[in-house]
Amino acid sequence: MFSNRLQEQEAAGRDPLIGDLLSITGPGSVLYKHEDLVAYECDGYVIHKAKPRAVVFPSSTEEVSRVVKLLYSRKIPFIPRGAGTGLSGGAIPIGGEVLISLVRMKKLLKIDLPNRRAVVQPGYINLKLSNSIAEKGYYYAPDPSSQRSCTIGGNIGENAGGAHCLKYGVTTNHVLGLQMVLPDGEILELGGVPDVPGYDLIGLITGSEGTLGIVTEITVRVLKKPEALKTVGALFDRVEDASHAVSDIISAGIIPAALEMMDQTAIEGVERGNYPVGYPKDLGAVLLIEVDGIAAGIEEQAEQIIAICEKRNVREVRAASSEAERTRWWNNRKQAFGAMGTLSADYIVQDGVIPRSKLPEVLAKIADISNHYGLRIANVFHAGDGNLHPLVLFDARVPGETDKAIKAGSEVLKACADVGGTITGEHGVGIEKKEEMRYVFSEEEIALQLAVRDVFNPENLCNPDKMFPSPSRCVEVKQAAAAAP
Repeated sequence: MFSNRLQEQEAAGRDPLIGDLLSITGPGSVLYKHEDLVAYECDGYVIHKAKPRAVVFPSSTEEVSRVVKLLYSRKIPFIPRGAGTGLSGGAIPIGGEVLISLVRMKKLLKIDLPNRRAVVQPGYINLKLSNSIAEKGYYYAPDPSSQRSCTIGGNIGENAGGAHCLKYGVTTNHVLGLQMVLPDGEILELGGVPDVPGYDLIGLITGSEGTLGIVTEITVRVLKKPEALKTVGALFDRVEDASHAVSDIISAGIIPAALEMMDQTAIEGVERGNYPVGYPKDLGAVLLIEVDGIAAGIEEQAEQIIAICEKRNVREVRAASSEAERTRWWNNRKQAFGAMGTLSADYIVQDGVIPRSKLPEVLAKIADISNHYGLRIANVFHAGDGNLHPLVLFDARVPGETDKAIKAGSEVLKACADVGGTITGEHGVGIEKKEEMRYVFSEEEIALQLAVRDVFNPENLCNPDKMFPSPSRCVEVKQAAAAAP
């Protein structure tokens, strides 16, 4: 302990900022050595890496506020960071910013089941919330694939979704209140009860990727567990037939809790992973369709789904025979991203959204992009709401392959935008898709969103230069002319 204190004193002598941060958050709460900072060079998006100036670990809203006030007073940029599972580079310190890690703020502060609410700190793990209230018959609906490790604060930043967002919505549909620290250090309270009058500021903050402030406390909606559920697995020889089955299910008036698809390349990966289920190697696509609700009618819905799939040349379709089999199917699906490491040294995960009716068209376009660049692309996605996750497989050790993978990913997003979709459904923009924002927004629309950001973050110190490309020169000239006397 004495040795650590001495090292911290020496570090403070070299960089007074370190000493000032330590005076706020206490001994052992600031990382500043090169070997410690290397672990914070990237988040789940590993294409770009940059070392932060320091990493500070506050343990309360008040400490976050004091840290932010210190950094703001010196015009030092900073970035809030959760578990580092983000997939778009939103927590990468590309300008050597100070990282404000919220992992020590990991408490479940309150459970209010009569009003179906819970209050958590931002570092609280997503799945831990459901586990903590499961015995009482409740759960938290948003379920990203990384729910075993991602934090609810990070989910707020990216407006994360998950397999069950088709029926239950994404994070923003389950947030009732926020406490946050603005970029100048002021503490702000928003909401706390449903249907607060006025502008939907909670909706604005959710999905803002840490560019409007730092969330330090979250009130979320929790749900009563459904009486019953059924999961149907459908195996197809062709991805086109599976895609048409997706549209047929929704057109029949069935709204599944989840409707997931994996194509042949994705199936190959998950079958090599930790949770194989024995899918045939020549399979074209798998659909997982889950329905839930009151017990009466669940069997009928499952039978209706099976009948719909049988009309689309399904090879095999049936409901899970037990809870153990159902769990095995879902574990297999949820490991999909990580399992791509069994097929390729590296991969990029994309996150486009399209109308369901355009699935066959866009998947064919993705196949063309794959052939053009000579890179395999695995498709794993929330088929029910058209949220695609193409994984571009490449080897960064091969000269030029990283650039090819980035270009292929960008073309996939362009294909999504061209059919009336968009460039992200739940992973965020970060640094990965900044330029692709022009696929869905005009320069004037981007400038308008930057103006909203400037209301909260006028100095651009809080997670600077994320989400938006710089407005073109013509827009800047227009703005200057409009402001001139």
